[in-house]
Amino acid sequence: MKEPKDPRDITPRIGSPLWMYLAAATTAGCALLGVSLAGLGWAGFENLLIKPLIWTITCLVILGELRPIVTSTGGSGGESSGAPTSTPFSFALLLYYGLPAAALVQAFATLTAGVARRHSWHRTLFNVAQYTLSLAVAASAIALMYPGGPPSPWVPTGGELPIVAAAATGYFVLNSLLVGSAVALHERASLRRVLRKEIGPQFLVTGALLSLAPLVVVVMDHSLLLVPLFLLPLIAVYASASVSVKREHQANHDELTGLANRKYLIHRVQEALADAQAGTRRVGLMLLDLDRFKEVNDTLGHPTGDRLLQIMAQRLTHSVRPGDLVARLGGDEFAVLLPSVRDGAAAREVAARLRVALAEPVRLDGMSFDLEASIGIALYPDHAPDFEMIMQRADVAMYVAKESRTGVEMYVADKDRNSADRLALFGELRRGVADGEVELYYQPKVGLRDGQVLGVEALARWRHPERGLLLPSDFVAMAERSYLMRTFTEHVVGQALRQAAAWHRAGLRVPVAVNVSGRDLLDTDLLDTVRTGLLEHRLRPQTLQIEISETALAEDSAAARETLSELAAMGVGIVVDDLAGGYVLLERHRLPPLVEVKIDTAVIRRADRSHADQLIIRSIVEIIQALGVRSVAEGVENEPTAEILRIAGCDAAQGWHFAKPMPADLATEWLRGAIGSTPVPAMRDGEIRP
Repeated sequence: MKEPKDPRDITPRIGSPLWMYLAAATTAGCALLGVSLAGLGWAGFENLLIKPLIWTITCLVILGELRPIVTSTGGSGGESSGAPTSTPFSFALLLYYGLPAAALVQAFATLTAGVARRHSWHRTLFNVAQYTLSLAVAASAIALMYPGGPPSPWVPTGGELPIVAAAATGYFVLNSLLVGSAVALHERASLRRVLRKEIGPQFLVTGALLSLAPLVVVVMDHSLLLVPLFLLPLIAVYASASVSVKREHQANHDELTGLANRKYLIHRVQEALADAQAGTRRVGLMLLDLDRFKEVNDTLGHPTGDRLLQIMAQRLTHSVRPGDLVARLGGDEFAVLLPSVRDGAAAREVAARLRVALAEPVRLDGMSFDLEASIGIALYPDHAPDFEMIMQRADVAMYVAKESRTGVEMYVADKDRNSADRLALFGELRRGVADGEVELYYQPKVGLRDGQVLGVEALARWRHPERGLLLPSDFVAMAERSYLMRTFTEHVVGQALRQAAAWHRAGLRVPVAVNVSGRDLLDTDLLDTVRTGLLEHRLRPQTLQIEISETALAEDSAAARETLSELAAMGVGIVVDDLAGGYVLLERHRLPPLVEVKIDTAVIRRADRSHADQLIIRSIVEIIQALGVRSVAEGVENEPTAEILRIAGCDAAQGWHFAKPMPADLATEWLRGAIGSTPVPAMRDGEIRP
């Protein structure tokens, strides 16, 4: 596992606050080390070199510096820091032989580990100084509390443990302050915020390591050969901590690019807003979309697109300021959080730097790609008072930049004519879902050869008390970008299953398809919602179909694929909606079993006017059927188009030519006339396992 990025490894600009701090701390620590060794004298130095104990402890300290215990700092994004497993051995040497021996061994081990791990020279020297200063504070605490000073060697007794505790406390406090100050200066954050985030995990791990030091002293005073046995429990703790941090990192970072995901972005934005409310600084949020990226995917395929996204992610990470956060929201959409920004001009400078970095040509597979980005910026408190609004307004600014082709746009209320209306509508949508105002209309899917009804698609409508009947385009996108999506999906799935159960009781056995978003597939609650609904209404799993757009599938999330696979294993039908770019056809082997693929309206629309489009449709249908999947054409509005599809071999169609979306009562009448009312058996107990 990679070591967490450390601010001490980044070369600071000469004359900057971070550079001056590192220079002062390094000078003080190295000077103290020199004074300590001078006090030891040459004779004392030679005496240490001939002791097998010193060399044994030195080897253990070097190993500990090379393998720190990586711990989470408590953030939901899996931020981590390292506590070196060398701590119990170097602190034990401090207790046993005093500061000169401990400082010498720790300095040698730190230099050796720094060379082995290719740390920057200024970081290695700072680490030497940091350990020396911390050990010196511990030695001072012992000298103050032990009358006349401890003997050398010193093996603390039970009654002397308060002295050891005071020394350990001094070591921990100064070490935390030294490292925390470097992090705070690097991230341009307050020391209080950094310590509040890191002190808890560090206290537990470092405290546990320091508590081992008296035991190490007792063991090495008794038998040197027993000391290496301490490596076994330390290795176990190291391995356990590494696995834990790795899992947390995977849960909060994008699988493809390694950037923070939406979940971590939300946490960091809310954290930054809370910190900003306590002071007077601004917080900036940028939403960024790659222009013309879809052309790369459609032309060269998703593997090439994925490699391009990884390169873009790396460029973004190296172009932001220290302490800023880059996240991938999905597809080719990214976000950049500026936890502290002076004003809009400073935010624009960062955005301009990002665009320059992304615009550099990329060579892949012998081809050169030139991509640009559209970036929208919103600031707190200038443009938004909370997370939801700053996300929405950055999104508005990004689309203004894309439409106007200016590249970078700051949020301007005058260019967001519908923003207040949309925000009000979002608040009303929460109430509307709770009050049952969101209802489902149903549109049949009809076989082109025999006219048989193959199923119905459930389409959401919002019967707004003032605005009338609203279509999905008016409100679903808002829900998808918010925490409301889970509640919205639960409502739609539950209502669709209730209607399917009513149709089954009436003898109308027809599968019902429900659209879900890519965000739904990342939520494990979807599986529970489907399973619970099927059990409650005693329906076979085949009664429900889940429709997911090709665009959402193309985001290539392992978690989404796993959810789809579990739904398919349960018996629920998986339908790919809006096929246009061909991702499903190219990546079929990576997807769960499908029951049908729906060809996008944009492909079907010109079928009765364009011979070329007819050939394309025929090719798509042949490939779909070769995969053993039913082909369904969307948006069929006239008989000529339907006839073209029949000739092309398409299995089924959906559109106004056959039936418009209908409310439940009208859909029931239509189904009775189309398929009759043959009774069907109820689901047998145990057919769906919870």
